[in-house]
Amino acid sequence: MVGNSHDEDIELLRGCLENDRRFQKLLYQKYFKKMFQICLSYSGDRVEAKDILQEAFIKVFTNLENFNTKNSLEGWIRRIVTNTAIDYFRKRKRLVFQDEFPDEPDEDERGSFSIQDLTNDVILHYIKMLPDGARIVFNLFAVDGLTHKEIAEKLNITEGTSKSQYKRARNLLKKWLYEFELSKQ
Repeated sequence: MVGNSHDEDIELLRGCLENDRRFQKLLYQKYFKKMFQICLSYSGDRVEAKDILQEAFIKVFTNLENFNTKNSLEGWIRRIVTNTAIDYFRKRKRLVFQDEFPDEPDEDERGSFSIQDLTNDVILHYIKMLPDGARIVFNLFAVDGLTHKEIAEKLNITEGTSKSQYKRARNLLKKWLYEFELSKQ
């Protein structure tokens, strides 16, 4: 396969629609790593992330005929993966969302530090430690770019709860990353 990524995706798509296992394997391999990272950022557990990814790719392969070739295949797969992760938590886990967290400060009083020197693996490690509700809202807002209104609709919570969960996630990440930076000194 030669050409740009979109042309490669169209070629992969054609092969997959013809139920050619080689093309299905190539599509899976092409997007596995990126999509696994997304699943891992939502679940925090490698085994759970693999389960979510497997469910997502089943949905991808069963719905390929619905894909609009004018759009990005990667973006389409990413949406399926994200929605599958959210559905996974709705079905298998009870998401606990609290509106207020009175014992947590509004701002980090220890001063600021730069996280630009931290690796993605370090940041992902701490995102995985967040409570389920806070982690999901954080990913939807900070990673996927949804608004709090969109998150509220998607998760069937209030906008205030979404904002509160995001604030909680941000405060915990600031605290943990600050402590990580201190431990390196």
